[in-house]
Amino acid sequence: MSSSQLVADSALGPVSKGPLAKSAKGTPPTSPQSRKSARHTVPAEMTFFPRPDDSATSDSEFHFNLKPKEVKAHLDRFVIQQDEAKKVLSVALCDHFQHVRMTRAGLKAPFYTKQNVLLLGPTGVGKTHLIRSAAELIGVPFVKADATKFSETGYVGGDVEDLVRDLIRRTGGDVSQAEHGIIYLDEIDKIAGRDAGGRDVSGKGVQTNLLKLMEDADVAVVSPNDIMGQVQAVMPRPGQPPRTQGETINTRHILFIVSGAFAGLPSIIRNRLASTSGTIPTGGEAGLMDQAMTADFIQFGFEPEFIGRLPVRVACQPLAEKDLFDVMRRSESSLLRQYERAFKAYGITVKWRADGLRRIARLAAAEGTGARGLMTVCERVLRDFKFELPSSSVDQFAVTKELVADPKGTLANLLKKTGKR
Repeated sequence: MSSSQLVADSALGPVSKGPLAKSAKGTPPTSPQSRKSARHTVPAEMTFFPRPDDSATSDSEFHFNLKPKEVKAHLDRFVIQQDEAKKVLSVALCDHFQHVRMTRAGLKAPFYTKQNVLLLGPTGVGKTHLIRSAAELIGVPFVKADATKFSETGYVGGDVEDLVRDLIRRTGGDVSQAEHGIIYLDEIDKIAGRDAGGRDVSGKGVQTNLLKLMEDADVAVVSPNDIMGQVQAVMPRPGQPPRTQGETINTRHILFIVSGAFAGLPSIIRNRLASTSGTIPTGGEAGLMDQAMTADFIQFGFEPEFIGRLPVRVACQPLAEKDLFDVMRRSESSLLRQYERAFKAYGITVKWRADGLRRIARLAAAEGTGARGLMTVCERVLRDFKFELPSSSVDQFAVTKELVADPKGTLANLLKKTGKR
C-alpha cells in the first residue's frame, strides 16, 4: 500500500473471518448495521449460560463447547499481539468451564485446583480488553473492579465480598449462575503490603480477605452491613424470589483473574537472577517479567498464601509502533471507528491514510502508555477539527502524515479551500 492510498474499510475490519465471526444462522448480513451486529453476535450454540433476557434457565441450557483455539480466534479479533496471554487465558477458561460442566452434571472432581490467572504487563497492552472479550464470548456473569477501592473488612472502603454479590446482581438474582462467573481485579499490584509500620488495611488485609474468596468460601448473599439489602430480603420486590435467612453463595467455581503493571518487579527479578545465575535475560523489562517467580512476588509485597492462589501467570508484552498501527488498522474495536462516528454525527466523512496512521502510531509509541497513547495523540491532533468542522461547510477530509505533523496549518488550508464558516 502506498502512502497516498486510503486505508480500505476491509483493512479496518475483523482480524478473523472464521466461524466465530459469523452470525448464528450463517446468513450474510446485507446492511452495514447488520454486518456490524453479526460480527459481535455469539452463536447461540456457543453460549454456556443463558443471557439475562433468556427465559430458559434449566440445567440443560448450561453447556460449553468451545475449544482453546476457538477462544483465541475470538480474542484475535479485538486484541493485537499478546499471543501467549491469549493461549493461557483460552486454556484456563476452557479447563475451568469443562470442570463446571462436570460438576453441574453431578460428576465428582476430587482434588481439583482452580486455575486463577495473574496477568502482568504495562498499561495499555490489552489486559482488560482480553478479559472483557473472553467473558462476552462465553456468556458468563462478569464483574470487573479496581483493587485499590477495597480495604480490610470493618474499615472505610469496599468489601471484597461485594464482588461476589455484584455477580448475583448481574444475573438478576440467580445464585446458581453467579457461582460460575468470572471476577476480574485490575491494579492488583497496588494492594502489595507496605513496609511502613501500622495496620495495613488496604494491602495485606485485603489480600487475606481475597485469598479466602479465591479458594472456597461461603459469602452471605445480603451483606450484614447493607441495611437496604436486609429490608429487601424481608420484603422482596415484585418479580424477585424471597431470600432465606442466612442464604450464601459459594466461590468454589468462580474464576478469579487479576492483573497489574507491577512497576518495580523487574528490578527484583534482575537482582535475583544476578545473585543466583549471574545471567540476565535480554528483552528489557518484558523479558524479565517472563522470569517472575513466587519469591519475587513475595518480595514485592504479596503474602505467600495469596500469590499461591494464582497459579497461572503470564506476562503481556509492550506494544511497539507496528503493533499500535495494527491496533488501529485491524482490531474490531479500533479507536478510528469512534472518530468516524463522532464526525459522521455532523455529516462529515473522515478517511484514514496509511501514512497518517503510521505517524500517529509513532507518536503514540513515544507516549509510553500502550494503546492508550493512541487516544492521547488522536485527541491532540484532531481536537481543533472536532471543534471547527461541525460549524463549517467541510463534509470530508483525510488524515495524512501532513495533517498529523501540522494539524492547525492543515485545518486552516481546509477551511480556506471550502469557504468560510
